[in-house]
Amino acid sequence: MSSSSPRGLLRILCVHGYRQSGAVFRDRTGALRKALKKHAELVYISAPLRIGELRQPGPALADSQATDAVPPQEEDARGWWFSNAQEQTFNAGEVCDSSLGLEESLEEVRRAVREQGPFDGVLGFSQGAALVAMLCALQESGQEAGLGFRFALLVAGFRSLCVAHARFYTPQPLAMPTLHVFGDADRVIPAPLSQDLLSVFHSPQVVTHPGGHYIPAGAAQKRAYIQFLEQFLSKGAVGSS
Repeated sequence: MSSSSPRGLLRILCVHGYRQSGAVFRDRTGALRKALKKHAELVYISAPLRIGELRQPGPALADSQATDAVPPQEEDARGWWFSNAQEQTFNAGEVCDSSLGLEESLEEVRRAVREQGPFDGVLGFSQGAALVAMLCALQESGQEAGLGFRFALLVAGFRSLCVAHARFYTPQPLAMPTLHVFGDADRVIPAPLSQDLLSVFHSPQVVTHPGGHYIPAGAAQKRAYIQFLEQFLSKGAVGSS
């Protein structure tokens, strides 16, 4: 069953980070939802892969790329794929031959589009942003044309180092309009990793902030989000018909 957004707002599918869920991501993006309330409706989904017992990170792990910094008390922790299939864990800096769970996650996105769509765009955070970049590649190649996204917002994104994911990063830059947001002080996904993702897209727009691993929603970022989204509102939102 398809959905429409009130007052013709843009409808944006939101893809959370590792060790989060749709509900957790919604809670943590309250400031963003408030900033965009006159422009967009944000729809949240959860990854299909449940993460097992959460281990307390040791001193060396705490500042690494192994977690999206969700406190260990989070019960419904999920991920979009595992870089270590045996341990069923994920680390953005881990090189792996194959990933576990990506196909299930792609099917979850397809289901969300079928049942809750259509969507004008898609927003991803951290591991979710890496997945969004893959979705853009699949849509543009015609393999997932049914997604129908017109734009993407990628916050703390990165290229997956999984060898099996190399197919998503072709020499030809993607034409999908994108807004990339990352923090200069991000110790989970350091800024150079997010900068590396820019070359995947033809004309990426970039917003940086001095903070860490979160989605900023201050005055400067709000202006950038709205300016980016208004170009699509001017052409009509899926909920405006």
